Amino acid sequence: MFLCATLEAAAHGGDSTATIKPAFPPLDEIVRNLEARNAQRAAALEQFEGTRIYRMEYRGFPSDRDAEMVVRVSFHAPNAKEFTVVSETGSKFVVDHVFKKLLEGEQEAAKGDNRHETALTRDNYDFQWAGYEESPGGGQYVLNLLPKTKNKFLYRGKIWVDAKDFAIVRIEGEPGKNPSMWIKKTEIAHHYVKVDDFWLPAENHTQSLIRLGGKATLSIEYRGYKIIKAAPLNAGETAERMRGSSL
Repeated sequence: MFLCATLEAAAHGGDSTATIKPAFPPLDEIVRNLEARNAQRAAALEQFEGTRIYRMEYRGFPSDRDAEMVVRVSFHAPNAKEFTVVSETGSKFVVDHVFKKLLEGEQEAAKGDNRHETALTRDNYDFQWAGYEESPGGGQYVLNLLPKTKNKFLYRGKIWVDAKDFAIVRIEGEPGKNPSMWIKKTEIAHHYVKVDDFWLPAENHTQSLIRLGGKATLSIEYRGYKIIKAAPLNAGETAERMRGSSL
């Protein structure tokens, strides 16, 4: 859609053996399209259900601990999420002080002004061009992500943006603000999957180094998505309009 340039091809008089170098849209245009398509998908997605599996492995002082919690999630637009705990195993401390705190934090981030202050927009982040990658699912723009404020719900790192849908495919980095004085360093990796017309979390992986010498590895696996209610996206019309705006 934003393809390709041909200065080199023109220099060779249209020679089919000449190298064709891709020309990418300006950074600001990529970010604007990302914001617009995210807003469009958020407005269209009215209700979905799914299951999550939370797992944690902690090794260090004062003792090793492991835990797992299975949660059923029901989302209702614009920001209501209902969590039903299906099962809990392992460390009760991890279940109560890690897993359930994550659910509380997710609900907090979705409320009121927090939704705006944590959105992936130019209000909250500075974006920098980092490259372009091909994947089995298509091309992806790679952008550096720099939070403008020290907010515990923001990230610092890289994002991969699907070049067709302008959706986040992957995030790698660290929290914009250290979540706890007990944590020395945290690395995160989030992956997303396309379900019908929507991009939803597929897997989150977080590794934290504890100041007392321990290491905590947290993973969240997302399964069984079911889109219950959604409005049409008119993606074809939107894509055509975006192609026209880039000419």
